[in-house]
Amino acid sequence: MTVADGSDAHTDLLRAYEKSVGVSGAYSEFVTAPWGDRLSAVLPVRALASGAVAAFASSVDRYRRSVGLDTTAWKLSPDRISASFSGDRMYRENGEPVRAFAELSGFFECADGWVRTHANYPHHRRALLRAIGLDETATVDAARMRIGSLDSATIERRCARAGAIAVRVRTEQEWAEHEVGAAVASEPLVRSIHRSDAAPRPDYAATQQYPLRGLRVLDSTRVIAGPVASRALALLGASVLRIDPPDLPEIGWQHMENGQGKRSALLDMKTVEGLNTARQLCAQSDVFLSGYRPGAIENFGFLPSSFRPGIVCGSVSAWGHGARQNNAWLQRGFDSIVQAASGIAVIEGSENDPGALPAQALDHASGYLLAAGIVDALTATRISGSGCDVSVSLARTASWLTSAGGRTEHPDAASLPGPDSTVTHGPTTTALPALADYSDYPFPAHPLGSHAPSFDDDRGPTSA
Repeated sequence: MTVADGSDAHTDLLRAYEKSVGVSGAYSEFVTAPWGDRLSAVLPVRALASGAVAAFASSVDRYRRSVGLDTTAWKLSPDRISASFSGDRMYRENGEPVRAFAELSGFFECADGWVRTHANYPHHRRALLRAIGLDETATVDAARMRIGSLDSATIERRCARAGAIAVRVRTEQEWAEHEVGAAVASEPLVRSIHRSDAAPRPDYAATQQYPLRGLRVLDSTRVIAGPVASRALALLGASVLRIDPPDLPEIGWQHMENGQGKRSALLDMKTVEGLNTARQLCAQSDVFLSGYRPGAIENFGFLPSSFRPGIVCGSVSAWGHGARQNNAWLQRGFDSIVQAASGIAVIEGSENDPGALPAQALDHASGYLLAAGIVDALTATRISGSGCDVSVSLARTASWLTSAGGRTEHPDAASLPGPDSTVTHGPTTTALPALADYSDYPFPAHPLGSHAPSFDDDRGPTSA
């Protein structure tokens, strides 16, 4: 691997990725530039972000070589990477910014420390208020007072049982000694397991710009990490169809920010008709993405390899496979929640005043690591035809970040790049792709549910 013209911040995570999936990046070249104060933090967030993007780019090189295409040096642009990782802060609708977190999402002081809550979705807000003994009309001040009267263990336990989201703000040492924290740290950065099922994989019309052209991706992920992975695959020309349950709301701007290059359909898999449609779509797919807890979708009776032998299955979860073995750990998770539980909030602030990373970097980095694992799995299965399961977790990504070297004791305040790192389509302004070699995504995001649940309406890239 050759690095020129700047920082080599990406190399440590890139090597960790290559080791976890058993590949070599010897043929990948990167041109880098100084980071300045982009993604500035105590922890090496720049190394995490650039390393995850480099891992994805390197996987593209291996795929290109497998189909007889050339590889070229990649540009790792601090502005483009930081803009993409800060997509919520770069986003504009009719020129106006959006609020990334709801009023009941954040740090709250409790009787024995701090908890962090997540209530961006209406059903999570209702569940949180119910868990702490308030009705859904309660104010933020009422919630703050109620949380202040409870200890963190009680809040965690009640929220987990009620389907709400809250965790105690822990130090990194406390997380390392926690059963789930220790289990997560022992897992591979990216888990990639080849299966015995296999089927011939046709050769598609790959081009240099769109090496994944012709491949179909069925995406059932939501929020950020999974959609970032499928958006990255769409950037390379894959035909991506996202399916959402009609009864589960999605945050509009979040979908528009992460939905570029994809089609979006509503599909109720709780009905017989919807489940059969999902199985038919899966049978037509090369990749299936899910954001359920490990084992959950199989327990639901949906086994992609039984509909499509040789399929690559990618999954992202908050806590990884280790949490599955711990019946007492029922917490749901998002980027901010994992930051709080894993010690990051204390590192970036203090035990008395917890802080946060300058971007939802666990989400975005996990998304690119998952996309890299999927592309490498597609490369490996081109000859064997065998299926592969690829998985990442936000907590394992956090474990890499807290164990990596290169902390900055007194970092400068992080700044955002300018408008050159964004693109505007109609009323919507979004960050440009993290890969600076691409000028934009194949097409802007469509509103949620604007397509039929079918791959036939392919609005993918039309030029090489």
